[in-house]
Amino acid sequence: MAHRELRGSESGTNLLLSDQLCFALHSTTHALSRVYKGVLDPLGLTYPQYLVMLVLWERSGLSVKDLGAVLYLDSGTLTPLLKRLEAAGLVIRRRDSVDERRVLIELTAKGCALRERAESVPARIGEACLSSGVDLPALKRDLEALRSALMKSGEEPA
Repeated sequence: MAHRELRGSESGTNLLLSDQLCFALHSTTHALSRVYKGVLDPLGLTYPQYLVMLVLWERSGLSVKDLGAVLYLDSGTLTPLLKRLEAAGLVIRRRDSVDERRVLIELTAKGCALRERAESVPARIGEACLSSGVDLPALKRDLEALRSALMKSGEEPA
């Protein structure tokens, strides 16, 4: 049986993969992650670990819950990341002395020192994106506005 491709107008819907915003975002994220991998591998970090380190370089001593809120990650996703960072000697996890239910994440000396080696990461990623001709600051603002709108729409009852 021959396969026949239906265009969006023929099928009465707009279900072409190439027309989907979600796929444009997904495939761009995938490409960007590959670039980050090449830049972060020498630091011994994955992209999600890099995000955790960025937050901790700003504010060490956050709880797992607060760190998850900043990164939009749940504790089930965050805990394995933190365990790997702890095994690498970059962070320590400890119980809060005031509230033992809370686990605090602090940088080690090695984790603090890694910041200096990571200083070039944003510039290297920026260089990789330059050839696109896209106004990156404007794109970042647009993506943040989109995220905010989507989060608000997700909060509204159906």
